[in-house]
Amino acid sequence: MSHYHADDAEYMADEYDMEDIDDDMDEEFRGRDMGGSDSDVDEYDYSNNKIADTSAAQARRGKDIQGIPWERLSITREKYRQTRLEQYKNYENIPNSGEGSGKDCKVTKKGASFYEFRRNSRSVKSTILHFQLRNLVWATSKHDVYLMSHFSVIHWSSLTSSRSQVLNVSGHVAPSEKHPGSLLEGFTQTQVSTLAVKDKLLVAGGFQGELICKHLDRPGVSFCSRTTYDDNAITNAVEIYGSPSGAVHFTASNNDCGVRDFDMGKYQLSKHFRFPWPVNHSSQSPDGKLLIIVGDNPDGLLVDSMTGKTIASLCGHLDFSFASAWHPDGVTFATGNQDKTCRIWDLRNLSESVAVLKGNLGAIRSIRYTSDGRYMATAEPADFVHVYDVKSGYEKEQEIDFFGEISGISFSPDTESLFIGVWDRTYGSLLEYGRCRNYSYLDSLI
Repeated sequence: MSHYHADDAEYMADEYDMEDIDDDMDEEFRGRDMGGSDSDVDEYDYSNNKIADTSAAQARRGKDIQGIPWERLSITREKYRQTRLEQYKNYENIPNSGEGSGKDCKVTKKGASFYEFRRNSRSVKSTILHFQLRNLVWATSKHDVYLMSHFSVIHWSSLTSSRSQVLNVSGHVAPSEKHPGSLLEGFTQTQVSTLAVKDKLLVAGGFQGELICKHLDRPGVSFCSRTTYDDNAITNAVEIYGSPSGAVHFTASNNDCGVRDFDMGKYQLSKHFRFPWPVNHSSQSPDGKLLIIVGDNPDGLLVDSMTGKTIASLCGHLDFSFASAWHPDGVTFATGNQDKTCRIWDLRNLSESVAVLKGNLGAIRSIRYTSDGRYMATAEPADFVHVYDVKSGYEKEQEIDFFGEISGISFSPDTESLFIGVWDRTYGSLLEYGRCRNYSYLDSLI
């Protein structure tokens, strides 16, 4: 990935923030006599001086899911969407990769509805520190979500609409448990670049190669490690998985060209593989035998998870890749690239991808499959999340359309919920969608 610069966040904020069109709205609120207002109470919560959350019922009545009052702005939603599509600058490491990638893309049938809008929670401010790294939202149940909000890892309960701080890295963080290889002195003011939460384990990766591990059912931090003291040390991605032996492991993909595997049963580094270029993301196959490796090279790699030996090259993308994911069947998998495409691969024939799915605005920075393998979601840097019906051969698509940078996406383990983190100075929030079910057996009651 690109070296981090202090103005990376400003790169996003200055180019793509909703604040510009929101100036008119701010003037509306500041200039209004609150006592004499005849506005919809649901739309603006004066007691908290903020625009209120949006529920599914309000959305069905026509309210914008993000609470943007288009009727009072000088531009319509449709016109602003068109402006974004025309003016959004996709970040590319290889010039014009986005334009060259559209030749063999699958034409999908849009308009499907696999997940329906439930709620937009404005009190949850999901944030991003590096514009290329967007894996900062994780659901552990259909009601429980963990995300980064500035220097804190926050737990959000959609059941009670309450938030709590799980980990604060703004000050000094040190392990409260003693394990061989753990950095007992800990870290100060960690800049969290990536996050993973699964079952009861949380792992946060930092800009200086920091790794902070916390068990959610224990007080304090369990383990701290610095993967490298290399100047180019950003932790680009973390994946938590269960090994065939039953032990919990995680892999850390790093900008120093390394992928490291940690055994959390022993709290030790168990494997360390090096590659020719910075690794932006890696994914372990369901049977634990293979690793997808993608990074600062158009071609990805499929490697043996025990030895790190390359089994096959994945050729087809035109830019650097930042996302990968396995289908639960362990036969097919997906990679996401800055050339605006997601490619689907089949282990039985890796000479070329079996499908190419194109985004609207920019890079595919995050990919998730549902645990039952029925759906796959891909996230662009901003505005669009695409949900594909895998069973239809990725031909049917639901396009979730909003405004703002995307900090991460996550299906709940039971597939019932889909959460989307939105980073924006004005409209930052957490979007929640619920899986659509067709309970046809209920028709017999009518």
